[in-house]
Amino acid sequence: MPIEVMDMIKMAKDEGKRKKIFNTNRFHSWLHVYPKPGDKDDMHCHNADQTFYVIDGECTMHFPDGGKAVMKPGMVATITGGSFYQLENTGPDAMVLMGNRSGPSEAIQHINYELRKDLKSLPPEEADRIRHQGSSRVSG
Repeated sequence: MPIEVMDMIKMAKDEGKRKKIFNTNRFHSWLHVYPKPGDKDDMHCHNADQTFYVIDGECTMHFPDGGKAVMKPGMVATITGGSFYQLENTGPDAMVLMGNRSGPSEAIQHINYELRKDLKSLPPEEADRIRHQGSSRVSG
């Protein structure tokens, strides 16, 4: 179907995790849910430009220089490919984001800040441990 309308809040409650919602050769989008306060990912970057739109909750973006930006519902972050960041749920409830990125999802690299390596190049168990270190977040 060329057009699909989705209820992202309902999807977040039903799914409770990351879910790919659109994927073409030129662009992809996903639902990003960090269910518990304190859930976070690793400091990383990607090889494509992207945006994060906060649908619900509070998202704090941390940067390698120690800086941070706190985002609330209705706020968006634009991120140039190669820019390192870390997402953290700093609100009292679930954090729900919509992410959009140029290119197909299969072409995306997840480059860990400390290792300076694409996590796809590591054994899956090790990559998952690094990606979600200190997080109870569920990923899909």
